[in-house]
Amino acid sequence: MDTRRLRLLVELSRLGSMRAVADELHITTSTVSQQLAVLAREAGAVLIEPDGRRVRLTPAGQRLAGHAVTILAAVEAARLDLDPLAEP
Repeated sequence: MDTRRLRLLVELSRLGSMRAVADELHITTSTVSQQLAVLAREAGAVLIEPDGRRVRLTPAGQRLAGHAVTILAAVEAARLDLDPLAEP
């Protein structure tokens, strides 16, 4: 799973709408939607469902978003650990 797609899912969980995610990350709503569809295919699960004019995370989407927070934090920690300018 691509970490950029996981970040979109986390942001959707936090912000509650694809439009808000798009605005926050300076991308189009269509891009958010398409990337989340790819993530759902990669995960083999339905991650979002319609909720009126908005969408909401399914239970599987909520679980993956929780894992994504941990994954993204670990990736960031590894990046910082390997930074040649960081203190040992």
